Amino acid sequence: MAGLPGRRSHIKMGSSMKILVLCLILLSSVWGARIVESYWLEGQVFSRYLEERDIPLGLLQRIDEEDKKFLLEIQSGEKFYELFDEAGRLLQALIPIGEEMQIQVVREADSGIYSFDIVPIVFADHEHQAVIPIQSNPHSDIMQATNNIRLADKIDRFFKHTVDCRKLQKNDTMAIVYTQKERLGKPLGSPKVKIAMMETGAKKQFIYADKSGIPCKSSTKKVTYDSHGNPVTKAEIRRLKRKLVFGMPLRHIRISSRFSYKRWHPILHRYRPHLGVDFAARRGTPLLAVNDGTVIFAGRKGGYGKVVKIRHRGGYVSLYAHQSRIRAKKGQKVKKGQVVGYVGSTGRSTGPHLHFGLYRHHRAIDPLQVLKKKSSGLKSFVTKTIRIKGAKRNKAKVLKMLKHPGENYKWGKGKTFCLSKEQHNTEGLSDER
Repeated sequence: MAGLPGRRSHIKMGSSMKILVLCLILLSSVWGARIVESYWLEGQVFSRYLEERDIPLGLLQRIDEEDKKFLLEIQSGEKFYELFDEAGRLLQALIPIGEEMQIQVVREADSGIYSFDIVPIVFADHEHQAVIPIQSNPHSDIMQATNNIRLADKIDRFFKHTVDCRKLQKNDTMAIVYTQKERLGKPLGSPKVKIAMMETGAKKQFIYADKSGIPCKSSTKKVTYDSHGNPVTKAEIRRLKRKLVFGMPLRHIRISSRFSYKRWHPILHRYRPHLGVDFAARRGTPLLAVNDGTVIFAGRKGGYGKVVKIRHRGGYVSLYAHQSRIRAKKGQKVKKGQVVGYVGSTGRSTGPHLHFGLYRHHRAIDPLQVLKKKSSGLKSFVTKTIRIKGAKRNKAKVLKMLKHPGENYKWGKGKTFCLSKEQHNTEGLSDER
């Protein structure tokens, strides 16, 4: 499908999906349906959600036991979409779990029976260019020009240590190249800024983004590597020196399944997320706190069986599932390496193992990017200068934009797409995210 004029677009979708789109206005006028955007509430549980939508709880009983544990991955504050008919009945709900998959609840048109599934999120990813004159301050001016608050917040962070915004004058110029995921014509998630520029008088100051999105004043940057060849940031080095490295949850490591936002199940032949790492181990093997923290949960959690959750500094929460016996108590302060439970196979489990999850600011992340087997051996560091990929190309784009500025894309003013009536039961509310 072609993107909007002036935008490079890339639609991501499951290979089996055949997308046929109509505008939202047509959908609403033909069958009186309306889409509602909501946020998952703190402490809200899926059974209560079904009751509030007058959905029989028999649906919960029909959900596969393997899939029930994903109900625990719905995060408070998560944006989700619902489709209602003119009588106020829920036709479909799409509730994200992670970045690639979503829970889908659908009312079958013929029988009126509700079904449950977990399906890939289909979204569009567009590149945008914006040239914005300074009238008040960068944050307000970006909001006025693009109606994208997350872009305004991101540029604030970009300029924080690179541009003295107190010295900006009216009609100084910003230029930004960024990509944004979209769903139902609205920005979803944080944009990825490729380059930003502030022009004051005749002086142009460019700020480039490296592959991690970190702003850099130059098209080259110095990267520090530890003795194992892994890149480390200054903040990570400070944590290493303070001995705040996350350790492993077991003394002997054997990984049986890795983290994935969207993993193809070889037996079920369908996509499912795996928002953690599985460690194979014998029943009764001690489970170790990966860092100092406070136990915020100790008990049973559906398909995860017996679970311990620990809150750590820096917005991290660790999860230890399928335990045979819990040793920690809610509210307890624990030290790194302290035993908090024992390996088991409680809940939905085919055998003894540890499902270990790690979350930062309520988002599941790959634990293996953070966990370290040992804090020793990381004391020596090597710094190298590397060139930021795409810096030269993006700078040329900005210079061209300044010569021939186009109309800035304003979110909420563009087209909104949705599926046809025949497809809404199987492929979701929209072909874009």
